[in-house]
Amino acid sequence: MPFVVTENCIRCKYTDCVEVCPVDCFHEGPNFLVIDPEECIDCTLCEPECPAKAIYPEDDVPAGQEGFIALNAELSKLWPVITTRQEPLPDAADWDGKPGKLPELTRGPLTNQVYFR
Repeated sequence: MPFVVTENCIRCKYTDCVEVCPVDCFHEGPNFLVIDPEECIDCTLCEPECPAKAIYPEDDVPAGQEGFIALNAELSKLWPVITTRQEPLPDAADWDGKPGKLPELTRGPLTNQVYFR
């Protein structure tokens, strides 16, 4: 069962989870990270490392966030792999914990489109 990055990562993009991943299954977009479900080996190392508490096992994704399962699968095919820790977005602390961030998700990196569901 793969892990899933959910809404609270949007506009935060903490990457503490990336450096503990043994299989490099994280992919980076402009303001969000995703996990490739085909690469994730369910090692559980990333979940406790996420300062935003945005990573869940697929079967435990919070109610109302189920769409992020498909979104992780989709965007992991489009975005490059990230393997090293980077600084979070400059205003990450301001966005951490805010609900309703899905309209803020930038699909980019080339198109700079905003994703709405």
